[in-house]
Amino acid sequence: MKVPGLHAAVQVLRDRWGVAHIYAQDTHDLFMAQGFVAAQDRLFQMELWKRSGQGRLAEVLGEGALLRDVNARLLQYRGDMKTEYESYAPDTKEILEAFTTGINAYIESVRGHLPIEFQIAGFGPEAWKPEDCLNRMAAFSMTGNSFNELKHAAVVAAVGAEKASRLFEFDPAVKLDASPNLDYRGLSAKLLRNLTGSDSRIEFPTYALEGSNNWTVSGKLTKSGKPLLANDPHRVIAEPSLRYMVHLVAPGWDVIGAGEPGLPGVALGHNQHIAWGFTIFGLDQQDLYVEELNAANPLQYKTENGWEEMRVERQSFGIRGGPTVSVDLKFTRHGPVLWEDGKRALALRWVGAEAGTAGYLGSLAVDRAQNWNEFETAMERWKVPSENIVYADRDGNIGEHSTGLAPVREKWTGLLPVPGAGGFEWSGFVPNAELPHSYNPAAGFIVTANHKMIPENYGYKVGYEWAPGFRMRRISQVLSTGKSFGVEDMEKLQTDVLSLPAQQLIAFLRRAHARSPEAELLLKWDCVVERDSGAAALYEVWLKELTTALIERAAPEQVWKVLDDWSPAQVLHALSHPNAEVFGQDPVAGRDQLLRETLIQATERMVALQGADRSKWNWGKLHAVRFRHPLDQATQAKGLLDLGPASRPGDEYTVNATGYYGESFEQVSGASYREILDTSDWDQSVAVNAPGQSGQPGSPHYSDLLPLWDQGKYFPLAYSKAAVEKVTTDRLTLTPQ
Repeated sequence: MKVPGLHAAVQVLRDRWGVAHIYAQDTHDLFMAQGFVAAQDRLFQMELWKRSGQGRLAEVLGEGALLRDVNARLLQYRGDMKTEYESYAPDTKEILEAFTTGINAYIESVRGHLPIEFQIAGFGPEAWKPEDCLNRMAAFSMTGNSFNELKHAAVVAAVGAEKASRLFEFDPAVKLDASPNLDYRGLSAKLLRNLTGSDSRIEFPTYALEGSNNWTVSGKLTKSGKPLLANDPHRVIAEPSLRYMVHLVAPGWDVIGAGEPGLPGVALGHNQHIAWGFTIFGLDQQDLYVEELNAANPLQYKTENGWEEMRVERQSFGIRGGPTVSVDLKFTRHGPVLWEDGKRALALRWVGAEAGTAGYLGSLAVDRAQNWNEFETAMERWKVPSENIVYADRDGNIGEHSTGLAPVREKWTGLLPVPGAGGFEWSGFVPNAELPHSYNPAAGFIVTANHKMIPENYGYKVGYEWAPGFRMRRISQVLSTGKSFGVEDMEKLQTDVLSLPAQQLIAFLRRAHARSPEAELLLKWDCVVERDSGAAALYEVWLKELTTALIERAAPEQVWKVLDDWSPAQVLHALSHPNAEVFGQDPVAGRDQLLRETLIQATERMVALQGADRSKWNWGKLHAVRFRHPLDQATQAKGLLDLGPASRPGDEYTVNATGYYGESFEQVSGASYREILDTSDWDQSVAVNAPGQSGQPGSPHYSDLLPLWDQGKYFPLAYSKAAVEKVTTDRLTLTPQ
């Protein structure tokens, strides 16, 4: 194909799994080709991603998307653009210019015959600009914690700060620092329901659990004597896949792995010398300020120096099927106003207002790091999302750096909204070198799984809410066995579904002397959450019943729904420390009775769900996954575009994390992408990306990887030119016009 703008010919070798290996003569052509190739596979997904960040979804979705668009415009970066580009890597602007030129070249090449998704949706793609890749909504959902601040506020309003603090899982343990002059009544997470990241599901007329696993293992513990690195980031499960795999080769570049299709480079993977992977590091990168409004002039808000005028931007929003509307965007000194009622307003200060905080673009520096020192230097450029990034290199070193832009709060925790009138301002950011990191630890391995990575008595208030440590402990348990590990052992560990919370909960059941056949089913179970296990199904249903019962005993009814996401760690803590308030005058006897009663309730629910014959109970029949396309509400499109359902093993707390939420047991998040990188021979590395590399339903790579992924299998991640040639099935030559 002839492509205007190229300097020289570019070779694109697609392997049998749909991964594009791009060989170019210079950086410009490399990224122009990456933009072209990504658009070939994912143009519709990329267009929605771009519009989500631009605040222009209502133009194609209709009025229902307007409030989402307004919030996206409020959160756009408004700082100095030169500083912004230079924050990632010195050549970022040139890379983005080449990348978007490539996207635009592909759009022009298909003007008369757009991909079928556009034909169904009834609109066409627009040209890209470099700043479209500086999308702040791409990682918004991972910057935390404005929604949780409002949840905490709702519980404080209901039961007071002392009791509310006991109903959440803060680590380090801390009391909610309610401001005495602030009224928390009426505050709830519902106020921000239209504040949605661009990685959430977009429907035409979800909730996603964010997490990940990674680990890096020293050559002292491997069969080859060289490090292995494994990573499986957990995000929304959808069609197309969130991740897009690519191999980029040019002078100064030889990097392979996965990223998001609308961004250049590789976010996680390896180059010639180093490998890396990431999990979310739960920094608190957001604060809500309650601004008191002037009754005589609601555009004025109170400060320590008197009333100050809000800054107002009037912007136009197109609406499909309706007239263009104008909306006033309001800003206080803290940031955009997300909600107001005439008396008070909620303003958001978050790291996305700072230069260099477009999600994942910090990887442009990591992609070219050659050793630990250069990797550490690149960490200073990685600001959003905050990540625990593990490292391994060909020289035998391993390490980890927990990185991200971390606000310094000297006088408060950041767990509740604070008064906007003064006294709660950030004091800069934690120096990157003072964030947790380690290099060649004595244990011979490093594991991160969204658990607390900060040391005890850490000097900064960077966060208090982390994932329970179940996945981390299970991975560490396996890596501590003393055996020598190979790639196949890492594959087995990434798909492990032994449940540590199930082991602990069933130990309580044993002490409660439950005597029913259902209790026997659990007591004899090995706690492996297999898809064909009846005991696993009963356990998951019982855990829900028990969690609900504990919340209803521990808190008043008005906050039950706020607390409905208690983790098994909170459940086990309540069972381990029985008190009279929850369990009655004899707490131990009351606890044991509750365990038996909720098991009876779970049994009744299982009978209602799958019948009275326990031999036919099956976790996979309850716990399925559907890969849903944004267009599946369109007439007759569902059968063409959606994939599944497929039964699934595991749950949110097994290493093979298959999280579900609410009343349904359907998997909504998990590891759609997995990689295991072998520093002894890069061609021995493996990966999988579900459901496929292409977003176009007519492509052979639309769903070809789904069976591999579902069975816990992988394909070889060919890296050397010889290995790539052996698995190449399609060749595309892009030549200058």
